[in-house]
Amino acid sequence: MNTKMITGALAVSFVVTLLTGCATKNAVVALAEKHEINAPGIAETKAIAEEGFIYGLPIVMNYAVMYEYAVDKNSSQFKAPFNHIKNEPRVYTYKDTAVITPNSDTPYSFTWLDLRAEPIVLTVPAVEKKRYYAVMMCDSNTYNYGYIGSRATGNEPGSYMVVGPDWKGEKPEGIKEVFTSTTPFSLVAYRTQLFDPEDMPNVIKVQEGYKVEPLSAFLKQPAPAAAPAIAFSPATTAGIKENFWSYLDAALAYVPETDRDKNIRAKLASIGIGPNKTFNLKDLSPERQKAIVEGMKAGDEKISTFLASGMTDVNGWQIGSLPGDEAHYNGDWLMRAGTAKAGLYGNSAAEAVYPLTRVDGNGQTLDASKHNYTITFPAGQYPPVNAFWSVTMYDGKSQYLIKNPINRYLINSPMIPNMKKGKDGSLTLYIQKDNPGGDKEANWLPAPNDTVYLVMRLYWPTTKDPSVLPPGKGTWQPPGIVKAN
Repeated sequence: MNTKMITGALAVSFVVTLLTGCATKNAVVALAEKHEINAPGIAETKAIAEEGFIYGLPIVMNYAVMYEYAVDKNSSQFKAPFNHIKNEPRVYTYKDTAVITPNSDTPYSFTWLDLRAEPIVLTVPAVEKKRYYAVMMCDSNTYNYGYIGSRATGNEPGSYMVVGPDWKGEKPEGIKEVFTSTTPFSLVAYRTQLFDPEDMPNVIKVQEGYKVEPLSAFLKQPAPAAAPAIAFSPATTAGIKENFWSYLDAALAYVPETDRDKNIRAKLASIGIGPNKTFNLKDLSPERQKAIVEGMKAGDEKISTFLASGMTDVNGWQIGSLPGDEAHYNGDWLMRAGTAKAGLYGNSAAEAVYPLTRVDGNGQTLDASKHNYTITFPAGQYPPVNAFWSVTMYDGKSQYLIKNPINRYLINSPMIPNMKKGKDGSLTLYIQKDNPGGDKEANWLPAPNDTVYLVMRLYWPTTKDPSVLPPGKGTWQPPGIVKAN
């Protein structure tokens, strides 16, 4: 899942908008004297903006989603206040736009945790063995710091505790495991497998067993003093491109500095960006405004280049080990930014692998306004997983799910029994904007009348051959997409 990027064209128009509104020469000089006397030079400012954009993009994207999901009750994307769970008794559709590349496989449940006053306890019910579920914990650094679920802890019931970065204490009786967030606010995303539309009541029953409560309530003890209320600076995913630096100011207030990021944080502070700051690009001279916006553009282009070349190309699919915990990234801000741009809140590789593509097997851009396509899985060569797999269609520009006449956003392995197979047992999917008709409709993955972005999701990939693990180097390879006309 993630938010819209600043493209080169947007960045250029952003510069023009900013510079045409400049004040008089005297005002510019005054602002320069106020803000830029001890600032780095123009070239260094551009370099800091580039590095800062790469470092800050996932943090800003996460902050905007948190604001829409847990703070702004008037947002169309609002889920629930902090420390309350919101179960979604449905899969995501084209109407869900808070994050891009959303999963439409598994009904979600969400809770945003506020860990400042005390730890929070997550309790899960017993889940039948055949049903896959996963509870992913992701902090404001976008580190996946913990898992509960079929792969990680099994399908038995249990209670688990999540603590903030400053917590010190012992594991209480009745708690199976303690997970530590690097930040005081954290997302917990639950994914519960849905077998087919008629299965939704069973998913709802599982969701009703998910429980979120403060440690004091779990222990039946008096609650500690509440944490101070926060007047969060407003943010939306749609507003990131115009307000990136002010959003970053706001977000960094809730991301404690560490040894891994203290250098980039110091550089950002040198140009007026950071916690408790109110950076305003218009306060800078035209030269610095231009340097910062050009730095952002360069950073965004570097992220796109990483996604195009920083992973392994397998038959046109890009496969890499992108999401992970703090040790996985190890201060590689470019990998972290690429992960967010590919899809915010993705699972770590052990939980799911995400082959993704915008091209066919010959490297040509997928454009369903011009061509029809197919993808064929030979008999017995489906993606090797312990849970299930899917192929999801997105608009190539927005990375949102697309509206289509049969309300089908993906094809997944539970659908296979109702699909048409070849005489040799192979399975061919039809990727096109128009209904192929007849018995082919069961195998149709509707595409936009435009460019295409496809994502495979391989849940709980097997570790024995054939396997997609390690990502990009496994013995199983996804088949290339073939242009049909």
